[in-house]
Amino acid sequence: MRSVPKQAKAKRKTLLYAIGQTLLALFYYPVFRISVRGRENVPKSGPVLLCSNHLAKRDPVILGVAQLRQVFYMAKEELFQSRFLGGLLRGLGAFPVRRGSGGADALADAYELLDENAVVGVFIEGTRSKDGRLQRPKTGAALLAYRTKAPVVPVCITTGDGGIPKAFKRTVVSFGPPIAAQRLAIPDDSSMQLRRASRVIMEEISALREETLKELGLPSQKAEAAERPPAA
Repeated sequence: MRSVPKQAKAKRKTLLYAIGQTLLALFYYPVFRISVRGRENVPKSGPVLLCSNHLAKRDPVILGVAQLRQVFYMAKEELFQSRFLGGLLRGLGAFPVRRGSGGADALADAYELLDENAVVGVFIEGTRSKDGRLQRPKTGAALLAYRTKAPVVPVCITTGDGGIPKAFKRTVVSFGPPIAAQRLAIPDDSSMQLRRASRVIMEEISALREETLKELGLPSQKAEAAERPPAA
């Protein structure tokens, strides 16, 4: 089992990322009317897993400008075949995911980054929501937490109407307190245990969404779910 260094410093930002983070913040905050809750919950040092819901292609940028550290994300391996594009993507915090290799090999770069005390961003649902509502979680984040013991910080992106982010629509980014690996209590990397741990993470994201919906005066997602017809 892999383990992360104790009391380690944060992985330093690349120059390209630091410049981009500043410039994009100047654009994104007014255009998407971003407000941030719980930014202090992101540890200033050591490895971190940011686990967020997923609403739009711009979500990586929104999470990047909503807190101070550089966030590293998975991207399709094919995008790195070009030396120039690959270098640009790495400078901006992307790393290739080896699809089809299976198991730990598919997440090799994520393990290495966490060993280097980086922040790795994971959209736990695996795909974008079409209506803003939360979806079932995938198990990749739980596997990373099990292998590295990195703390998991739940994040929820919510819009002013509870739907999909659009220009000049309010966007609230809520960071919850870190979930310690001990709380996830993953005894092994079996599918059952990883699914259970994924649900624990998703419950925290759901709680953040409920708090934000209440603050915005919108119906809770739990009430919405109760009104939705069962899947065929």
